[in-house]
Amino acid sequence: MTVERSILLIVGIIVLGSALLAAFHSPNWLWLTGIMGAHLIQASFTGMCPVVMTLKKLGLPTKPGFT
Repeated sequence: MTVERSILLIVGIIVLGSALLAAFHSPNWLWLTGIMGAHLIQASFTGMCPVVMTLKKLGLPTKPGFT
């Protein structure tokens, strides 16, 4: 698994989890979904993402683009 695919998996789990928690527990969980969206926008401009940095330190390979 590459860094790019791992980050998609992690963000997908967080967004889906917060949506489910909002539906079944409390609408306040939608704040987490909004924060993740804002972070994705910020990361697209700055290229800085703590999760990506952590995955690279763990030794996951990178692969440019999607194939």
